[in-house]
Amino acid sequence: MRTREIKIGDKIIGGEQPILIQSMTNTKTEDVTATVEQIKRLTAAGCDIIRCAVPTMEAAKAFREIKEQISIPLVADIHFDYRLAIAAIENGADKIRINPGNIGAKERIRTVVEVAKEREIPIRVGVNSGSLEKELVEKYHGVTAEGLVESALDKIHIIEDCGYENLVISIKSSDVMMCVKAHELIAEKTDYPLHVGITEAGTITSGNIKSAIGLGLILNQGIGDTIRVSLTGDPLEEIKSAKLILKTLGIRKGGIEVVSCPTCGRTQIDLIDLARRVEEMVADIPLDLKVAVMGCVVNGPGEAKEADIGIAGGVGEGLLIKHGEIVKKLPEAELLEALRSELLNWSE
Repeated sequence: MRTREIKIGDKIIGGEQPILIQSMTNTKTEDVTATVEQIKRLTAAGCDIIRCAVPTMEAAKAFREIKEQISIPLVADIHFDYRLAIAAIENGADKIRINPGNIGAKERIRTVVEVAKEREIPIRVGVNSGSLEKELVEKYHGVTAEGLVESALDKIHIIEDCGYENLVISIKSSDVMMCVKAHELIAEKTDYPLHVGITEAGTITSGNIKSAIGLGLILNQGIGDTIRVSLTGDPLEEIKSAKLILKTLGIRKGGIEVVSCPTCGRTQIDLIDLARRVEEMVADIPLDLKVAVMGCVVNGPGEAKEADIGIAGGVGEGLLIKHGEIVKKLPEAELLEALRSELLNWSE
């Protein structure tokens, strides 16, 4: 679904632009050193846009110092106090995220919009199923996708009535299928860019599964301009998961993909640890390849044919395989380094 283009700092979303990955810091924004340090780690991992909570005026003012030290767009997450939105914009926020429903009177919303308009700062209008208005819950006999969409459009209209259309929409739910349906519905009703995610998805295991299913179903329909994988854990895990979701869908290219077989009774090496170590090892190698990690030499070469390169374990030894052909046999302890050496000196 083609949406209008919106500029966020030095990035552009919407239109034919690539889908960008977002995350949110979990440091105290007022702690500039810790926040900048985390943003730099996330940036190195592949984060394109970062959002920080702004619960206090001190946090809003910290944006100025944070912005000077980072290289990706900085978004202010605002709730309840419209003055914090204004202060965040004045201190360098590249975008603000607000819910007009909890900002207060329309005059306060108008004041925020005027400041954003003056500086051409986009506003992300966020709606969450957990805070759906009572009248919409009653109208639709519960929290529904239709209710979420109506709530989002109502809030968009409030800002449009203030004469501003530099907007991004976010409608999230922890109910995966409700979230999918809501995005399908709203994509038919507006051309504003959509920020997509399954909110409160859960821990790394459950959150990844819910996010992969939800984002997969939404993105595969051509819906979505930015994404966040919301996990209860280190934000770095959100970036890893988002990159893998985009790559699995064929939306984003580049980077090494690791495939590995499940363990079975033939496995004679510590395959679980080996696969983990291979994933960690290849994270910083800038190649667009598929690497296979196989647990035995019975099926290893055959199963690795679709990979560019791979290793297969045996009894205290293993095989290095390239394009489905065995290159050499090595002691188990040398497999990882041999694979790394091949990758660092890669040639067809």
